[in-house]
Amino acid sequence: MNENLEEKKKGKYILIRDGDEEDNELGGLFYKPLPCFGFGMGWLSFLVGFVFPFAWYFATFLYLTNYYRRDPRERSGLAASAIAALIFSVALVITVLVLVFSCR
Repeated sequence: MNENLEEKKKGKYILIRDGDEEDNELGGLFYKPLPCFGFGMGWLSFLVGFVFPFAWYFATFLYLTNYYRRDPRERSGLAASAIAALIFSVALVITVLVLVFSCR
């Protein structure tokens, strides 16, 4: 311990932790590629949602159930899908209201 203090006073770097992936707290979580061709569930749902909007609602459900706690890298894609689902829903409601009231 005294050696570390002496090295710190000299301005040298101290190695805090050295270990393999097995010793890592995260267990090598971020070394693994994301599912769905490396895009992750969120971004893949976002892209597929332009053809099948139900994918945005599926990703919104995952976002609201904290699916991103498994892998925080999923959070941005799931949030983007949730925003896209909201915009699509508002546009759909406005379109239906315009069509209903324009026929009268």
